[in-house]
Amino acid sequence: MTDQPPPPPGNYPPPPPPPGGYPPPPPPPGGYPPPPPPQGGGYPPPPPPQGGGYPPPPPPPGGGFPPPQAAAGYPPPVAAGGPALPQDAYTPWQTRVLAWLIDAIPLVIIEGIGWGLLLGTQESACVTDTSGYNLGEYCATGASTIGQISIAITAILAFAYWIWNLGYRQGTTGSSIGKSIMKFKIVNENTGQPVGFGMSVVRELIYWVGAALCFGILWLVAVLFPLWDPKRQTLVDKILTHVALPL
Repeated sequence: MTDQPPPPPGNYPPPPPPPGGYPPPPPPPGGYPPPPPPQGGGYPPPPPPQGGGYPPPPPPPGGGFPPPQAAAGYPPPVAAGGPALPQDAYTPWQTRVLAWLIDAIPLVIIEGIGWGLLLGTQESACVTDTSGYNLGEYCATGASTIGQISIAITAILAFAYWIWNLGYRQGTTGSSIGKSIMKFKIVNENTGQPVGFGMSVVRELIYWVGAALCFGILWLVAVLFPLWDPKRQTLVDKILTHVALPL
């Protein structure tokens, strides 16, 4: 019998095949077998990214995404379909009435000056009857030129104050003078932001239209609505999706 040559250095004969008749896969290059898999058939998680960071959290169930955060300084938007805040979180009706009275004080003062000048500068003209009926002298009183000019100027000033206070100031900051004193603001229910100049004017015009219809009954119902509404909204707030929130 001839002698067989010895195996080359570093190689060993393959192990016997396992039961079942199938040979194991060949070892990787280098002569070392791969490490055994962890128990349970799983694999270790991938290492965290370099720099000490961590992967973002998984999305919520259902494939949705988390809602965007509200801007700093404003309350979170109210979810549709129901109040996201308790009723006590909204501005009470009595506070809103006091703010309305405070806003009306400058208007009353301005218009009072105009009407005071109109009534205080009235002119009287007397006529004596010289006909055969001998009716004597009778006098008539009318507005003077100064009174008419003063009432026109004060009306313009009152309108300018109304536009600035309830239009521009309330629309850009959320609060008129009265609302600022009473510490609350009018914001959009969906965004939590001030409603803007144009929309602030629109809400006040709707109040005026309501006051002119049905002898003011519609306006009265609109402004009393916060007494029983869960979000303490007036009917105008409901229409325009506005809410009154404390500062």
